[in-house]
Amino acid sequence: MLKAIDISTSGLMAQRQRMNTIAGNIANANTTHDADGNAVPFQRRLVRFSAAENSASSNRGAVGVRYQVEVDTASEPRRVLDPGNADADENGYVSYPNVNMITEFVNAMEASRAYEANVAAIDITKQMANLAMRIIS
Repeated sequence: MLKAIDISTSGLMAQRQRMNTIAGNIANANTTHDADGNAVPFQRRLVRFSAAENSASSNRGAVGVRYQVEVDTASEPRRVLDPGNADADENGYVSYPNVNMITEFVNAMEASRAYEANVAAIDITKQMANLAMRIIS
């Protein structure tokens, strides 16, 4: 039973990190400079999930979730014609981050639902443990 709670807990932590990453993407949707003040647009962050490795003592059964935050370097910055902007290039275009608000909000809703599902799984596991204890006693 504790293994099931551990797996759901790892899912909760992974979805929380995903929500934090999405919040950072939304907060930097119009950031055109890096931390040093250079005219480099923010690059969207993504969270990649994978199965956590089994411990050496147990080589079978379910495993938890491992996550890694990656920078999306595959998509190009969004270019907007704004010749009056101080960040505009010689052609009058400003490079904005590759953050699509609709995509971010959909991802946030999905992460929220996955978080809720993990909470429900923990609650059900606790209920099963309580029922088992009642049967035993």
